[in-house]
Amino acid sequence: MTRHDCLARDAVDALSPLRALFALDRLDAEGIVYLDGNSLGVLPRATPDRVREVVASEWGVGLIRSWNAAGWITLSQRIGDKIARLVGAGPGELVVADSTSINLFKVLSAAISMAKTDTPSRRRIVSERSNFPTDLYIADTLAREHGFELALMDDDEVGTAVDDRLAILLLTHVNYRTGRMHRMAEVSRAAHAAGALMVWDLAHSAGAVPVDLRASGVVDDAGDFAVGCGYKYLNGGPGAPGFAWAHPRHTARMDREQWRQPLSGWLGHAAPFEFTADYRPAPGMSRFICGTPPMLSLAALECGVDTVLAADAHGGITALRRKSVALTDVFIELVEWRCRGHGLRVVTPRDVTVRGSQVALAHDTGAYAMVQALIARGAIGDFRAPDILRFGFTPLYTRFVDVWDAVDRLRQILETGEWREPRFNVRAAVT
Repeated sequence: MTRHDCLARDAVDALSPLRALFALDRLDAEGIVYLDGNSLGVLPRATPDRVREVVASEWGVGLIRSWNAAGWITLSQRIGDKIARLVGAGPGELVVADSTSINLFKVLSAAISMAKTDTPSRRRIVSERSNFPTDLYIADTLAREHGFELALMDDDEVGTAVDDRLAILLLTHVNYRTGRMHRMAEVSRAAHAAGALMVWDLAHSAGAVPVDLRASGVVDDAGDFAVGCGYKYLNGGPGAPGFAWAHPRHTARMDREQWRQPLSGWLGHAAPFEFTADYRPAPGMSRFICGTPPMLSLAALECGVDTVLAADAHGGITALRRKSVALTDVFIELVEWRCRGHGLRVVTPRDVTVRGSQVALAHDTGAYAMVQALIARGAIGDFRAPDILRFGFTPLYTRFVDVWDAVDRLRQILETGEWREPRFNVRAAVT
């Protein structure tokens, strides 16, 4: 494979027009290759003008009137409906609010409340030892508060934990370190067969790989609750709000039982502008909204979500997934060919059915320094402790030639040994 071969693939890529939706001109002019969209998505071209419009016109002129005139009050639900199309949920089933961590606290609290009512003898929450830390911290806090046990398993042990002790299975669809992807319907079906509830974290899935939370209407194959992130593959900007979803059968039950989530804020009230002293939960997923939503962040997030929805005209999520698989295949092939002999190991699955839109390489001693040296050469990935060089592939804007150039620069820093320079071993606050 040559660089010319990669350019030829880009020339016939049906998704290539979507790259123009992003502000990449300066990066391209400087020769920067960005393979970290699984940590922070690239800025959409539409975002600066849209945020300026919200600031200068809707806030600057409309002021408080914009809650009605500009539709601020329903923006969480409107963007939620857009994200729902990307994750296999229906209209009104998903809301944008708060951060992923706070949303996980809310939905996991709901799952625990249901488990205590429906399966009171079960007191076990199971997750992966390698799950993203915020998921484990939130789960541990809630387990301690409610008298549950949090059991952590290695990836290949999770199946053995699905037994009659299990109350809740909490998994991230695509592992943030390794890129390993769970077979969602199969795992959900196993949890339900054991009488447990299924909670999914879609932080590294939404907008990059096909997700079907409703599992085409097959209840046993569907999830029960889910959360996700707005600033990775959804391109919503740093710190963009997250989202939360619950299966309609659960929200219907919440409506019947007047169930309230643990962060019962004023905009989660059925009639917030009645300003009553008593809390009455809003119907459906609206009860999961807590405080006043951040309009500037929501405006930016909507622009990011729209870039993903723009793929519908080019084959949609199926086309995005096809390209994601091709990009990661090429990256793995090039690394193993051009970087062999330098102690790198591919830890992301070769089986594309269980691979997300990222590739993780491991190195026993130099992973952090290698990433820093690579960034200095204009190829941006990131490091995840203790030994992972991580690269994300966003099919909307990542090109095959980007893959070639990134691996070529990786080869250069390995062959020259420049990654061993002391400057690349100085740890920054963010890795």
